[in-house]
Amino acid sequence: MTLLFSLMMMMMMMMVCVATSTVGSCNSQECLQFELLCRTEDYEVRRYSATRWISTDAEAYFLGVGAAMAFRRLYHYISGDNKEGVKFELTAPVLVEVPEERKMWEPAIYTLSFLLPSAYQERPPTPTNDKLYFSDMPDMDVYVRCYGGWMLSITSQLHAHLLTKALLRANAQYNHTHHYAVGYDSPLKLLNRHNEVWYVVEGDPVCGHNLTSNPADAH
Repeated sequence: MTLLFSLMMMMMMMMVCVATSTVGSCNSQECLQFELLCRTEDYEVRRYSATRWISTDAEAYFLGVGAAMAFRRLYHYISGDNKEGVKFELTAPVLVEVPEERKMWEPAIYTLSFLLPSAYQERPPTPTNDKLYFSDMPDMDVYVRCYGGWMLSITSQLHAHLLTKALLRANAQYNHTHHYAVGYDSPLKLLNRHNEVWYVVEGDPVCGHNLTSNPADAH
């Protein structure tokens, strides 16, 4: 009964988030800014400007395991484990690049990235861990689906699948090699969590017929 109740609560959190989808959720001191191009019943289209991130790779069979391994390395970096001894708050969101093409019984390489604060976008602190590196995200448009609960392998895959089905119906073109699992909340937060799935737009973004457009609604 407890397991059934937990599953029901998780599904309720997912459905509420999808039904009342807003333009993201961010409680961090610094959040990644974007322009909302349009919103349909199934997804949003957002435009992001170029930014710099601190990244690391982790090999694992499951998203949650790989993300936990990588998160520790990056958290040590922002906690002062860098050559300059600089400490700064965790930004939002946290990105996990998830490869689409992988064999079922082989581990995947997950790339976890923290957004560098605006003060360190040009000259970030130098990592002491050789598994950390800087990555530059270019200007890009993304298709976004949000959901609540925890960003686990099964929930991330479910919502990635639902988003791809919606994009297929809309005849939207997107990068099929990977998607991003996106988290906005501290691991210690238990309720009202906000997660997203992103696919990078290829060509012109497609909003479909049932949409709202609100370029001023940016976060």
